[in-house]
Amino acid sequence: MFTDVPTPEEMACCDAEALALGFPEDALMENAACAAMACLRRRIPSCACGLRGMRVLLLAGGGNNGGDAFCMARHFYDAGALPAVVLSRPPAAGGAAARWLDVLRRMPVPIVPAGEWLGGTAQLLDGMRPDLIVDGLMGTGLRGQLRETECRIIRKALEWKRLGAHVFAIDIPSGMNGMSGRPSPIALAADATAAFHAPKPGLLMPDAAAFTGILEVCSIGMPRAAAARARASFRTWLLPDQERSAASGSWLVCRGAASPGSGDDLLARSACAAPAPSHKGEAGKVLVIGGCRAYAGAPCLSALGAFRAGAGLVTVAGPDPVPAALRAACPAAISAVLPDQSGGKGWLASDADVLLPAMLRADAVVLGPGLGRGGEEERLVELLVSAPERPPMVIDADALFAMGRRPEALRHLQAGDILTPHPGEAAALLGSSSREVQADRTGALLRLTGLCPSVCVLKGEGTLIGRRGEASVISPWRVPQLAVAGSGDVLSGIAAALLAQHRDAVEAAAIAVWTHALAGMRIAPSFPMRGNTPQDIADAVPHALAAACA
Repeated sequence: MFTDVPTPEEMACCDAEALALGFPEDALMENAACAAMACLRRRIPSCACGLRGMRVLLLAGGGNNGGDAFCMARHFYDAGALPAVVLSRPPAAGGAAARWLDVLRRMPVPIVPAGEWLGGTAQLLDGMRPDLIVDGLMGTGLRGQLRETECRIIRKALEWKRLGAHVFAIDIPSGMNGMSGRPSPIALAADATAAFHAPKPGLLMPDAAAFTGILEVCSIGMPRAAAARARASFRTWLLPDQERSAASGSWLVCRGAASPGSGDDLLARSACAAPAPSHKGEAGKVLVIGGCRAYAGAPCLSALGAFRAGAGLVTVAGPDPVPAALRAACPAAISAVLPDQSGGKGWLASDADVLLPAMLRADAVVLGPGLGRGGEEERLVELLVSAPERPPMVIDADALFAMGRRPEALRHLQAGDILTPHPGEAAALLGSSSREVQADRTGALLRLTGLCPSVCVLKGEGTLIGRRGEASVISPWRVPQLAVAGSGDVLSGIAAALLAQHRDAVEAAAIAVWTHALAGMRIAPSFPMRGNTPQDIADAVPHALAAACA
């Protein structure tokens, strides 16, 4: 099951829609505080047995996160804790946060301005270090860099954390960008974070885990009608146990430590949606086009990935020495012999004459692994992608670099194609650098989908999958075992096998990315310090994809 991942702006629209329906903002804020208190008790061990006598320092800003902190301070006081609030700036008059602050001021809870606290003119908690810091300083709407005051507050809180205080973040760790998951320029690293209603894209980026700690998504009673009106630009998928938890009001975000059995259940349901084929020709025919003298093994790994993902027939077309490598690495694949017209130099554009008939016999094509880079290869790629009535393609590796050199070829791409660039290949398509792509991965995906109607898979930690006009998919996984040469070739073969089974390209890409990640997780116990090969990843694919169908 997919679940929405709204951007910070879309989440603000969702809040506005709830207010337009007549839902009180004060109620949403109180619901958020109650959900955060429940999450706190579940995720911070020292809070599980009760809060009485606990010294709690709440950092509050002037936005809605500050309002949540004001409500939580009241709950801490009612539970017998010793709360105190540091206020970086007052909330806007007349808003829900200001109203909850007025309620808190009527209670014996110390509230001091941040300047006094930072300057040492106001002591809190009798000058003793806090047991718990609640971070309601900044919300998901942070733009640009933090102001110096907030940076100083965060640095002081981090000093308390190093002395043993636990940190709990409301909705998002202060200083984290809600889209990229990166600090701006610093962020308050939490032991646990309660994200309200839905995770924001930045929270799902694997690097964000260092700041979020345990990340739990909590329901705050957002009206369904409001969420439906505020369409989300991103999605992520839920494991079956996450689905069950979500139905109860909260679910944990996993980044690689998920139960393999749960993942198998999810993929098996998808894989078994249609009757299993009884003949190899019905299981999908995949053609892999690639390889050169330096990278003869790349198309062989794509062929292996396609077989492991259920393709019935796989053919590999490539110049010498690809056929010899194929016989050694994947003898079940068929080798399409190309006439050597280049004198051993590799591909020629005229090879399209041999490849086009083979393409028309296939259900899906992988184009690019180990193809090589040169003018002949660029022209060949353009001829193949522009072929009339061709099957859907997975375009990878050197074929992507060819398109970066010949952007006019992009106009021939179709909605059923899948592009699988890593950051360097994405940079070649976008005319930028890998550093720029990595600095704004969500923005890079949107620019990639603007180039063509195809599905784009921006590989790397936190893989993103998108197609123009549709909600993009975020894969939150961090799987070190996938960081090995040839891993991407296996992924392209998996995706092609799923395309050959006549799946929609977005579905095929999402399941391929998911299967690839789960396969990496499955082999992790055998290769805890990495050291695995791409063949090991491919060999784990059938178990990841169809364990329940065995």
